[in-house]
Amino acid sequence: MKKIYGSAEAALEGVLRDGMLIAAGGFGLCGIPELLIDAIHKAGTKDLTIASNNCGVDGFGLGILLDSRQIKKMISSYVGENAEFMRQYLSGELELEFNPQGTLAERMRAGGAGIPGFYTKTGVGTVIADGKEHKDFDGETYILERGLVADLAIVKGWKADASGNVVFRKTARNFNVPAAKCGRTCIVEVEEIVPTGSLDPDSIHLPGIYVHRLIQGQHEKRIEQRTTRKKEAV
Repeated sequence: MKKIYGSAEAALEGVLRDGMLIAAGGFGLCGIPELLIDAIHKAGTKDLTIASNNCGVDGFGLGILLDSRQIKKMISSYVGENAEFMRQYLSGELELEFNPQGTLAERMRAGGAGIPGFYTKTGVGTVIADGKEHKDFDGETYILERGLVADLAIVKGWKADASGNVVFRKTARNFNVPAAKCGRTCIVEVEEIVPTGSLDPDSIHLPGIYVHRLIQGQHEKRIEQRTTRKKEAV
């Protein structure tokens, strides 16, 4: 089956539709599928629900979809680095479903594993638990969280082979693996595509069985927070 496409736009052809749920990998600006995000922006697909740890920063990453009002709802853990995210949420323009970070990762993982729900102590006694089923185990209260299955997963990897087996680089693995596994369709962008068989099987983080489409491209890789100090006088 053909998995390699010539561009992000080609890989998304026939997949996008208004109102869909997209799981996006990345953590801050680390390991974000920036080429696919840009292609979604250019396609103009709207009323999107995005499940992602955060929503990029102002004017980059998922932030460009906020700026263009293509996102209707975010399922996220952290919103503090994006002023437009906060503005839209506080003004009632954007729906927001807060998830504890580990809960969001597990919801994606569970959805990819075919697990419809799981119990966790995280969020008990807070607004996170409102409206959710509570159950006691061994004297402790847990809440039911649903597994998350997305219409589309967009993911950023380091290397892949032609069969779609993917390797991530260090912390850029972050949410990318669970996001990839929970998508009914998974599209991965990588920096390099190598011949099938050239990757060490023990080093593969995402097996090709989860990957439907694959692109190679150049990435900007912005630094989210740059901290420097003045040069000391000699």
